Amino acid sequence: MLNIRVVALSLVMMALALGAQARAQDAVMENFWDQHQRLAKPALPTLERLRFLTSVDYPPFNFLDARGRLAGFNVDLVKAACDELGLLDRCQIEARPFADLVPALLAGEAEAIIAGVAITPENREKLAFTESYFRYPARFVTRKDRMLAEPMAQSIAAKKVGVVDGSAHVAMLQAFFPQAERVPFDSRELALAGLRKGDVDAVFGDGVGLSFWLESEAAEACCSFAGGPYLSQRFLGEGLAIAVAQKNVDLARALDYGIGQVIAKRRFSELMLRYFPVSAF
Repeated sequence: MLNIRVVALSLVMMALALGAQARAQDAVMENFWDQHQRLAKPALPTLERLRFLTSVDYPPFNFLDARGRLAGFNVDLVKAACDELGLLDRCQIEARPFADLVPALLAGEAEAIIAGVAITPENREKLAFTESYFRYPARFVTRKDRMLAEPMAQSIAAKKVGVVDGSAHVAMLQAFFPQAERVPFDSRELALAGLRKGDVDAVFGDGVGLSFWLESEAAEACCSFAGGPYLSQRFLGEGLAIAVAQKNVDLARALDYGIGQVIAKRRFSELMLRYFPVSAF
């Protein structure tokens, strides 16, 4: 009976943790997706098929699974958005080398790209984008025996913070936390090794990459997130969006509706929990 109670309690605690993570992710989504938009469901009766292009080298967003099948957050998001648009039977997704994606789209070989094409002024000259559906957060990681508490601006003052030299996070750390002592490293791996050894008090970097490192064997359960997340379009860009040809801007707006419905119905949070076991947010 005791073991059953322990298992039941563990399941309850796990459910509460997952629920809290989902609520946190919902709150973050509200920060960069206008929940008050009232988009009408678009009619796309003449669309015979909706072909998406992606790549296979960007896990957990798009990759090949153990069976060699295309998988990932972006793949499942496309399916969910197509389902909301009533186009699931007409949606297709194909993987190609990243460098070939935009030329193939512009040549009419597909209608959309979901593979992290940068939202830049240069790309906007030839492409239209949906609203961003994912923005990369910056996070601090600290050792569990040397945790730093909010407000981080005070806790991090005069502390040694590892950052990857030349990265956007160096400039962001300087702008957001000027009192921190920046310690540059040639790579994230070296910065995190310095954190484990105690050479720095924290590492500041991409929250997505750090979330997977925290669960890896390399981390040895040493560390956890502290403070944050920190979002900045100035330093970290506009995030991830679906790209279409300029002439298909109406398709981008239709996809906005589909993604908006995925978010409103919490299907987006389910995908986040599936592909990000430790929330980057």
